[in-house]
Parts: sequence; structure tokens; C-alpha cells
Amino acid sequence: MMPSPLVSVICLSYNHASFVEEAIRSILDQTYSEVELIVVDDASTDNSVSVIENIITQNGDIKFIKLNRNVGNCTAFNIGFAQSRGEFVIDFAADDVLLPQRIEEGVNALMEAGSEFGVQFSDAAIIDKSGDALGFHSDKYPHSSIPQGDIYKEVIHRYFICGASMLVRREVMEMLNGYDEKLAYEDFDFWVRSARRYKYLYLPKVMVKKRVLKDSMVSRQFIKGSSQLRSTYEVCRKINSLNETEEEDKALRSRIRYEIKVCLLLFDFSLAADYFRLLREVSV
Repeated sequence: MMPSPLVSVICLSYNHASFVEEAIRSILDQTYSEVELIVVDDASTDNSVSVIENIITQNGDIKFIKLNRNVGNCTAFNIGFAQSRGEFVIDFAADDVLLPQRIEEGVNALMEAGSEFGVQFSDAAIIDKSGDALGFHSDKYPHSSIPQGDIYKEVIHRYFICGASMLVRREVMEMLNGYDEKLAYEDFDFWVRSARRYKYLYLPKVMVKKRVLKDSMVSRQFIKGSSQLRSTYEVCRKINSLNETEEEDKALRSRIRYEIKVCLLLFDFSLAADYFRLLREVSV
């Protein structure tokens, strides 16, 4: 019987003192035994570090990386990933919760699907600060609307993946050299670059609880001049260089037009102008 592959869970914490214990416990309570847990605290200003250290005194197998300065999600993840050994990797926010069978079911599904599938994702339960249910990811993105396999064109055109639900083969992360540390957020860029090379596998079931907070990165995305808006533009530039077909260019043009509308609604005319120039490049 083949040994079970190691899964590295890289738990990113920043001012998550109220949630990090529940998050870590959800990893420790997995039905899958071959798990390497690496917690990276991105220079929290609350008592996250003391909460994490208290958990470690009870569970010595946890690797803890305390950063002296805040470096952001992309860099913090890369630091943790560099010290990981797992054949599979989960980028796990310290305010989310994995269901007990999440890792076991995800690993089994990816291994059965074959090596051309690099990422497995699923539905998610959406919870609030108190852990109360708000609904499901599939309420807005029904199972029947979720593509799998070669999703490159679709991921350019529209959002449908819950980032918190992903399990990734290590080779995918290594091929990409981790996350792009020049960007303010990671998921759109990761989806585009990984989907260019690997297939995605969707399991239509809830495998994670995704917590939505008022001061989350998503809530700051639609603000004039935000680094998130500029990062989206930079990803669109990458897509232009990755595209291989007219259908993919068509998807990118549609995405750019949407982003222009967002910029105009936010009165971010400078970024809108950059998008107009990119649109002309794609249309050539």
C-alpha cells in the first residue's frame, strides 16, 4: 500500500486573535493524518502571537514563523511555502475553518483525477464574525455553472472560485515560483497562471467555512486608488501575454471593459486610461 502524501497547510495570520485557535483546531482535527501545519504571523498588532504560541505548547508539531514586519499575504505565503515539504498545499487564512474531511477528500479526488489536474476546489459555507451562517458560495455560483478541466478562458471572464476552498499540487506552486509578491492579492493571478498549464477539479460540496469580515481585503478592493485595483490591471497585462486564441482575447476584452466600468464608477480615471490602452493592444 502506497503511503499517503504529505499535505502542507500554510496558515496565514494577521490580527486574527479571535479566530486563529478555531482555524488551527480545524487542521488538527482532520481525518487525514499526513498533515504539516505551518503558521505564519504577518506582524500582528493584536495578541495573535500569544494565542498561537499557547496552542503550540499543546501541539508541538506546529511550525511557527513570526515575521517582524508586515509583508502582505503573497510574501507571507511564499515564506511559509519555502519551509514546507508537502506534495499538496493549502493556503489557509486564520479566520477560516476547514471541515474535518476536507483534506482527505481533496487529496483522494486529485489523485484519482490524474496529474494533469493541479488544483481542486469546492463549495463553501459563508459565515460572519461570530461564526453564524450567511449562506453558501453556491447560492451565488450554482454547481451547474462551475466549469472544471481547462478553465483558463472562464477564469479570465468571470469569478466563480472560492479561493479558501483550494487544494494545490506542490508542482503547480513551484512552476509559478509561488505568488507574485508585487501584487496586493494573490488569487486572480494564481488562477490565471496555473489554469494556463493545469486543469481544475471541482467537488460540488461544502469543504470549508469562509469567514466574511467588514475589514477584509475584499471589502477594500473597490476603493479608488487601491493596490488591489492596480493589481487586477497587472494581471490583465499578464493575461494578454499568456493568451493563445481569439476566444481567449475575447474573454480578456470583456474583462477589461468590466474593469473600465469599475474604474469610472470609482472616478479612477488614470487606471481607466491604462485599461483603455491595454484594450487597444488586445484588439490589434
